[in-house]
Amino acid sequence: MVVCCILGVGSLVAWSSMLTIADYYYQVFPDYHPSRVLTLVYQPIALATIMIFAYHESKISTRKRVLTGYILFTISTFLLIVLDLSTKGQGGIGHYIVLCTIVASFGLADATVKGGLIGDLSLMCPELIQSYIAGSGMAGVLTSVLRLITKAAFEKSNNHLRKGAMIFLAISTFIEFLCVMLYAYMFPKLPIVKYYRRKAASEGSKTVVADLGAAGIQNQSDLIDDDSKNQRLSKKDLLLQNIDYAMGLFLIYVLTLSIFPGFLYENTGQHGLGSWYALILVAMYNFWDLVGRYVPLVNWLKVENRKALTIAVVSRYFLVPAFYFTAKYGDKGWMMMLISILGLTTGHLTVCIMTIAPKGYKGPEKNALGNLLVVFILGGAVVGISLGWLWLIGKNNNAF
Repeated sequence: MVVCCILGVGSLVAWSSMLTIADYYYQVFPDYHPSRVLTLVYQPIALATIMIFAYHESKISTRKRVLTGYILFTISTFLLIVLDLSTKGQGGIGHYIVLCTIVASFGLADATVKGGLIGDLSLMCPELIQSYIAGSGMAGVLTSVLRLITKAAFEKSNNHLRKGAMIFLAISTFIEFLCVMLYAYMFPKLPIVKYYRRKAASEGSKTVVADLGAAGIQNQSDLIDDDSKNQRLSKKDLLLQNIDYAMGLFLIYVLTLSIFPGFLYENTGQHGLGSWYALILVAMYNFWDLVGRYVPLVNWLKVENRKALTIAVVSRYFLVPAFYFTAKYGDKGWMMMLISILGLTTGHLTVCIMTIAPKGYKGPEKNALGNLLVVFILGGAVVGISLGWLWLIGKNNNAF
């Protein structure tokens, strides 16, 4: 569970760092809406990639797929440091295009890692999925805490935003490299991982062959039962049986990404906290999102009823008018309460759905379902980001 948590941190820490240092990019590129544009670059690439992987998941080695994703994360994060050093922190449309290109590679890496690991852990036990998803939330908390510390430490120095950003990117690069090492050399040799992968192979899964080889298990192909392939549910059947879970995840992330992070940076007005305000709101979202991802470990708080999950997901949309009127008429206390509710429900409902949905299926079917659910998460994120631009209607400083 600890290894899965670290891998979860690595799957999101680079992107969380980008969101957390958005105030630096607003300083460098003030006219280009960085938090919105970079997110809009990132998520469609991730969605297109995961759709391709979800279609071909049964033919792709999970080990090669996940390692490729983490290596791409490591290289891309390091390139952000190189870009900033080579441009000396200066803006301009050319530098912004290069930044967007690097962020696009983040989207490619995200879908490669997230779909691969969610599918892989889905054929194991719910506790490992929960730990991985919690690690993703932990990445947000880690970056938010570090951002507040660096802002306080460097606020009175020259180029304080840039110094904090460089520290963030350096730490993210190290974490991504650590994930490469963990997944390559430690994760496949864990006894529980070997057990579930052997079980999945006996049920017809071919995605785990390279992983079994890395764990030192010989004659892996002998474990695969080709006859079971004919008894496997198709992706269409899996989706139809779990359409409520898939749409639930889609709706969760439509709402969340329509508000976080763009709304927090551009639509919450001026307050006594000044430049700290957006950072504190992002930190509160990340903290409560992490809490929500651990709440399902308490059995009586875990929502397992399918109708109850659907009602909970839909009821969150009452937060839209709440955010609108709070930003217009409310004070910072109400806004902090709303962003806490948004984070708590996002994390809680995501873990509930992702741990419940794979139950009752064979290993190959669990892997396929895990990939399909990630498609709906990223699809919801893309739609949410697009809808988030509607918050700019009527704002005089809209550059587009």
